[in-house]
Amino acid sequence: MKKLLLTIIAAAFLPPFAASQVVEEIITRVNSQIITRSEFLRSKDQLKEDVKQQDPANADKLFAEREKDVLRDLIDQQLLLEKGKDLAISGDTDLIKRLDQMRKDMKLDTMEELEKAATAQGISYEDFKQNLRNQIITQKVIGEEVGSHLSITKEEEQQFYDEHKNELEQPESIRLNEILVAPQKPAAEAAVKPASTTPDASGTAAESPQNPDSEAAKQAAEVAALAAAEAKANDLLKQIRAGASFEEVAKKNSDGPSAAQGGDLGAFKRGSLAKELEDKTFAMKTGEVSDVIRTKQGYVILKVTDHQMAGIPPLKVVEPRIQDALYYQKLQPALRAYLTKLREDAYIDYKAGYVDSGASPNQTKPIETTTAKASEAKNLKKKKKKVLGIPL
Repeated sequence: MKKLLLTIIAAAFLPPFAASQVVEEIITRVNSQIITRSEFLRSKDQLKEDVKQQDPANADKLFAEREKDVLRDLIDQQLLLEKGKDLAISGDTDLIKRLDQMRKDMKLDTMEELEKAATAQGISYEDFKQNLRNQIITQKVIGEEVGSHLSITKEEEQQFYDEHKNELEQPESIRLNEILVAPQKPAAEAAVKPASTTPDASGTAAESPQNPDSEAAKQAAEVAALAAAEAKANDLLKQIRAGASFEEVAKKNSDGPSAAQGGDLGAFKRGSLAKELEDKTFAMKTGEVSDVIRTKQGYVILKVTDHQMAGIPPLKVVEPRIQDALYYQKLQPALRAYLTKLREDAYIDYKAGYVDSGASPNQTKPIETTTAKASEAKNLKKKKKKVLGIPL
């Protein structure tokens, strides 16, 4: 649970400091918003943790390369959030959906449990939610203002395919859905009566033998349960052969852990399944359903939902992957150009010694006024409340 929370939080929140230890220092003003030194340092700390997870062997090198962009990224976020306000993007509905999905992923029953899980990590739940809301708003702004204007041609897809064929090569694999019918366990046996005792010739108690019929009854019950499971599996297969949806039958009848997902077991490469199952399933085509198969868990019916042959797949098969790759390839320069334009339309002021690697030479430095100072003081107070974790 802890690992999942730490992964989802985009910008880590450090434990609260004592008020006497923290002096907020403004290093950048973006229109009416401010960026403080403590925010800047937290972002650097988060970057260190990120590169350690990504590539522990080259963490120091990666950090040195990306450190120069920390302030740029903070300014980018402020500009995108402000644009989100202009576009009336609140992110509230998506935030509720995102939090609920997190709750389900963490197998928690209520949102109150999710809140407790967040606060257990020393994180203000309100700050946690605001951080997620900021992610949602920035993603929506990027999608509407930049992503929606990108286009990908068939010629570009073909060129990418031709240039990356070696990377697209794959081993043979199948994707399986399962319906498992497990035999019902026999009803609990009647409590065994204490063995009767009779005195032997020496006068000591001798234990009489247990009833041998009890073990035979147990075996008979197991055989009957197995037969019932086989009959049920055959009946379910008959329904599927008659046109019933495999996935719906799995949801209603499968005893497997994947029942809620329609029996989806995921993808398997050759060599990852038991030989008997591999021989049967890899001989099947996409959409085919197996006969009833006996396993240790009971009786299973398998459906091959996808069968990828070894080698380089045809373009139409990998087209969605190629489109995604081309989209993100085009998105980076387009987003940087968009953020440069936002900088030129904004008023940004930097404290000496701090460099914005995304700055444009056409930016306008703000003229400081009494109103601006008052607004800045108000924002600083808000940020102290968030960073220090104490009421002001």
